[in-house]
Amino acid sequence: MGKLETWALILVLLVPLSHANATTPDQQVRGEEDKSSSSSKPNNRNSRRIIDVKGGPDSVVWVVQLSDLHFSVHHPDRALHFKEFVGPALSFINPSLVLITGDLTDGKSKDLLTMKINEDEWLEYQNVMEDVVKRSGLDKSIFFDLRGNHDNFGVPVVGGSIDFFSKYSINGQLGRNKNVNSVTLQTAEQKHLFVGIDSTMTVGLRGPTNLFGHPTDQLLAELDMELSQWDSQSTKPIIKISFGHFPLSFSASSSSGKSLKDVFLNHSLSAYLCGHLHTRFGKNLKHHHQSDHHVTFLQKFFQFNPHGVNYGDIVNCSTGVAPIKEFWEWEMGDWRKSRAMRILAIDRGQVSYLDIDLKLGGKKTIILPTFPLDSRFMSTSSSHHKYECQVMVPSSYETVRALVFSVSPIVSVIARIYDLSPGNLNLVMETPMHKIEENNSRGDLYVAPWNYGAFDDPAPDRYWLQIEAIDVMRRSTLTDLRPFSINGLNTKVSWTWTEFKVMGCQWAALYYPILWSALYFMLSILIIAKALLIFSNRRFTYKDFVAHKSLKNCIGWILQEFCKVPIVWFGLLGYLVYLMSFPWFIGKVFTNGENRGYMTYMGWAVGSFNEREKHEYVGFPDIMVVVIPHLFYAVLPSILVTGFLAAEKSIYWDHFLSVTGKKEDDNNREEISNSCIAMRWIRKVLLLVCLAICWKHFMNCRALVKAYEMNPILHCPVYSFAIPLLLAFAVYKTRSL
Repeated sequence: MGKLETWALILVLLVPLSHANATTPDQQVRGEEDKSSSSSKPNNRNSRRIIDVKGGPDSVVWVVQLSDLHFSVHHPDRALHFKEFVGPALSFINPSLVLITGDLTDGKSKDLLTMKINEDEWLEYQNVMEDVVKRSGLDKSIFFDLRGNHDNFGVPVVGGSIDFFSKYSINGQLGRNKNVNSVTLQTAEQKHLFVGIDSTMTVGLRGPTNLFGHPTDQLLAELDMELSQWDSQSTKPIIKISFGHFPLSFSASSSSGKSLKDVFLNHSLSAYLCGHLHTRFGKNLKHHHQSDHHVTFLQKFFQFNPHGVNYGDIVNCSTGVAPIKEFWEWEMGDWRKSRAMRILAIDRGQVSYLDIDLKLGGKKTIILPTFPLDSRFMSTSSSHHKYECQVMVPSSYETVRALVFSVSPIVSVIARIYDLSPGNLNLVMETPMHKIEENNSRGDLYVAPWNYGAFDDPAPDRYWLQIEAIDVMRRSTLTDLRPFSINGLNTKVSWTWTEFKVMGCQWAALYYPILWSALYFMLSILIIAKALLIFSNRRFTYKDFVAHKSLKNCIGWILQEFCKVPIVWFGLLGYLVYLMSFPWFIGKVFTNGENRGYMTYMGWAVGSFNEREKHEYVGFPDIMVVVIPHLFYAVLPSILVTGFLAAEKSIYWDHFLSVTGKKEDDNNREEISNSCIAMRWIRKVLLLVCLAICWKHFMNCRALVKAYEMNPILHCPVYSFAIPLLLAFAVYKTRSL
């Protein structure tokens, strides 16, 4: 290839990359969804409800959250245990609301590869919930269930014939058809506003490319309106809590670039409750969000610990200071494997929660401390500000408080406080707690007076609280030790690597930077390799590398040898162009029907359920679960291993010459070459790497073929066979010296 042809090829390759500067697919699809969402998702005005909470204690309300039930025809124990444990637990907890935050059914085949909704699972969910409502003795109307991504697998339109959520869920049966529904718990002292959001795809794809929440501008406007409903109408303090399925790290932005986080910060939510991630990713899936006008570039993509901004050292008590905008995001464990249930309490404006593990069966006694708060995951900058500026309500600080739920009468409750400052736990306070006697009590609140000022300390993890309850059967129940800070400081907690990946990374924002960085890097390898071979007067060799042992010589030598396998070089270059310019595969994305769509790196292009319109770029950025692994586990390793195979051939060619003393054109080259093959252990290792790449690629193709009912030859021939064929040819061309 001459210089002119090479530069022409480089120019052609740069054309597809201009897509990166064009309107992003998520903006286009969000714009389409915003225009059509009013018709695609039913709208009604019965989305608000007010519940007057009757009975004492007046200062506290509590609700129960469950998430990710994943009822499955292949795992009947999930529904069986739910029916066995949850109904009786709710009966003695007696919550004011029961929130079920998505993934009510599993929608997966036994081998986990085909993901589409199953009506049998929805019938089971309906029957189990009817039984749970009956056993609990609670009103069915206080149950709020939300759609998760598993509940939306392959659903082409909400309200259609296969939208089983609308048919079998509690929200569907009670006519709560809006994307945003709210309920207000009203006591004599306060209003507690709970707003549920459904941000699943408007056009529900099959998995695995159905992973993210997709809030539209219309949904965000409705959410803002629901959260504002009491702002100008109530003289009572208002606590605002939202609940949904997707964590913010797995929620995309709308077409205008707005996000759920923007709306939540604007209303200074107390907490956002969500699910989706499951306990297997970690137990510290909590995130404190706070507005910051000096956001760095990295902070747009990453947050490295659960606590965002350090507010402990600076407190401005001047009048007229703008209130702090913040909220906690609390992801909870799943029912699927962890059998988790959460109780959340609001005690005089202080929000606390307790996650309960029901794997070993129902609990006889449950203790939820409501004050002081756990300084790791519940302290807020506003409470710290109020304490330091002495504008808090002193009466809310004067007692240690806890809710105690039990199937048997409680005879004794004791609060203990330990001091960790000497390096070990020293008991510094032990006091009995007494029950607040109320007529028509909803539950038992225990309190103990204390001198809270004695525990004012700049170290947020110096003092630790534990509460013990003993019932009439002499059974003792202890809470876990939890640190607290009277002055509202946060105990710093670090995420594990797994927790950081799912909570600290903003994956919707990261998709394009990762994608284009990988593509540019791989194109650079190919183009630089060819440029070195054509334009460079210097020839990098293995002998030069051995003599000088520099990284430059090593890279130059491998790249030049790589280009000596031209068919593989052109094949990989063409494959990258194909991935940027053409559909990757064609598959069925809905549960029923023969509709097929095609997937590119920008999303799916699919016809509507009635074939009257076409949806472009559906499933952005969800398709990253296919695109990114393919680039990093198949394409990039193939480029690298091809270069290493070519370099290995040159090593043994030099070895062959040094051993035989022959020239490159000797007639007996083939015979001597065969005698050297047994020595090529590096090649054997590279062959194993090739097999590993092909096996990983085969497993990914198998999963996609089953997920979208594809024929590899008809629907994804280039995607399926290009990498294995190119690797096989590279192995063949480098086999002999």
